[in-house]
Amino acid sequence: MSATPNQDEFYKKLKTQLLDTALWPSEYLYKFIVKTNVSEIKKIGGLFNNMGAVITTKESKNGKYTSISINVRMKNPDAVISKYKEVAEKIDGVISL
Repeated sequence: MSATPNQDEFYKKLKTQLLDTALWPSEYLYKFIVKTNVSEIKKIGGLFNNMGAVITTKESKNGKYTSISINVRMKNPDAVISKYKEVAEKIDGVISL
């Protein structure tokens, strides 16, 4: 999946913000929302496997969606963006916050 111009702009802006607001390597908090589906939630967790990530999940009030928070130490903004792209590519219907 190739990034659209809007996505490219978003990632460019994110990289600038990350460079301006943190000393790298640094802890980074990813937040994702998916339709509640155990296999999709496990897939997202698997993408952060062996990285020392702390993963927490919370179902929405009606149980239709699950939010996933992942706190992990990343080496630089490029690594953060690369992981966002990997999740978007491999997980159908994921919303990145």
